[in-house]
Amino acid sequence: MSAAIDIFRALGDPTRLRIIYLLRAMELAVGEIAQVVGQSQPRVSRHVRILAEAGLVERRKEGNWVFLRLGKEAEIGPFLTLFDQLVPSEGELLWQKADLARLAAVRADRAQAAESYFAEHAEEWDAIRSLHVPEGDVEAAMTALLGAEPIGHLLDIGTGTGRMIELFGPSAEQVTALDRSSDMLRLARAKLPEDAGDKYALVLGDFSALPLEPGSADTVVLHQVLHYAQAPEAVIEEAARVTAAGGRVLIADFAAHEREELRLRDQHARLGFSDGQIESWFADAGLELERVEVLPGQELTVQLWLGRRRGARVLPIEGRLSA
Repeated sequence: MSAAIDIFRALGDPTRLRIIYLLRAMELAVGEIAQVVGQSQPRVSRHVRILAEAGLVERRKEGNWVFLRLGKEAEIGPFLTLFDQLVPSEGELLWQKADLARLAAVRADRAQAAESYFAEHAEEWDAIRSLHVPEGDVEAAMTALLGAEPIGHLLDIGTGTGRMIELFGPSAEQVTALDRSSDMLRLARAKLPEDAGDKYALVLGDFSALPLEPGSADTVVLHQVLHYAQAPEAVIEEAARVTAAGGRVLIADFAAHEREELRLRDQHARLGFSDGQIESWFADAGLELERVEVLPGQELTVQLWLGRRRGARVLPIEGRLSA
């Protein structure tokens, strides 16, 4: 009973209810919540502490930021189910709608900052990435992980200057390269082979709303992209949505680190990821984590996470059975 009393006490405040509803939308930093609810960061931190003590939210420190997510599903699931069954009052509907609108504005501001950075540094992007870790080592490890299985329809999310389609495109049956920067797509288009025909599709779009049908891609690659996502778990879920049963999702990104200047200077929304985070997000999205590769560098460590969409396993070309 004491646990239940703590939970109901924690929820007995309008601001804390607002925080719960916001975290149902996406994982957020304390400062982002403060912007949305229009309160000071210390005041929001106090609310967060009460929610965390009741087990309703989990805190994760990342550099100078503290990110929040809802607590474990087994513990708070019944309370969320109760929320869904209650009919909100007219006043509650109004603040929910207003908070979500302000949340969208906060995300749009961050996306605009990242897009401005991309546009400013488009010509230098390959060189900037090479400062973090030797790209040749990363590309060799990615190629080895994808192995002998057919690439099929390749989706390159956040194609940047097009290096991934240059690397894996020749062995793919079809290629879709997506980026939210027209400058990047211009550079990627310049790398297409002369006989590309209609095999390659370069698409302007966002990784949070992929313009592809469910199950339409066989191999999905996110190369040094996920750390720009405000809600990486949603990006992974969206990637899994468009991946066919038995298809693969390969993420190449930084391991968790404390280089705060990358957030401030280079618009990194996340300072890398842990294996536990990726595995949890994969599981929630219907992906099974098959392999992890670690590539230590002088400054930062790059890791590769290979996940497979639950369903029929794709066999290597030589091992496929005829219909």
